Amino acid sequence: MKKLTEVEIEKKLKDLPDWDYYENALHSEFEFDSFKNCMSAMMRIAFECENLNHHPEWTNVYNILEIKLTTHDAGGVTELDFKLAEAMENIVEVEE
Repeated sequence: MKKLTEVEIEKKLKDLPDWDYYENALHSEFEFDSFKNCMSAMMRIAFECENLNHHPEWTNVYNILEIKLTTHDAGGVTELDFKLAEAMENIVEVEE
């Protein structure tokens, strides 16, 4: 998969207002009402990650989920990262 340029990334980010680009990756943070709701979203996201064979770097502290997406094989952000970010947005939207 081809690494996207910064111009391509910034253009695609216009459709994902909850995401930022820095340190060669897409970043977002989601806050949930409870730990249970956060874990539920993470489990639903995990199934999508397996489906895409693309896995995030993420951390969870109580009800906060921090996510970092990058394609290590390509050395930066690719279309696959955006596809996973969009899927995550849809999953989190349902949870809220």
